[in-house]
Amino acid sequence: MEEANNHNLWNYNPNLRSFARSNRKNMTKAEACLWKYVLGGRRLLGYRFNRQRPVGNYIADFMCKELMLIIEVDGLTHQFEEVAENDTRREQALKAMGFTVIRFTDVEVLHDMGNVERTLVNYIEKHQGL
Repeated sequence: MEEANNHNLWNYNPNLRSFARSNRKNMTKAEACLWKYVLGGRRLLGYRFNRQRPVGNYIADFMCKELMLIIEVDGLTHQFEEVAENDTRREQALKAMGFTVIRFTDVEVLHDMGNVERTLVNYIEKHQGL
């Protein structure tokens, strides 16, 4: 997969459109909370995030094109070895496209949203404009 940029629409994959739409309609509780309280409506330092965005052969939970940042929210199934191996391959592919991937667990999002937001603000403040 080539490096993501505005010329290739950040490796948008139209074949995953309907699956992504379905994921948006059926977000997990943690994803919905992160969207509602932190990422939606340019709440995070004015940056626009897309939710359930097709990128290459994957669907990113949240993606900010301007920051080349993908945020993943991992549920309990991500503790299983096979799922963790898939996550590693996925993260490597997304990094090869030029994205940074930040992962949070459902528990972190649902029980410590303040720290999740601080982590994202710190990342953005260190990396914006690079």
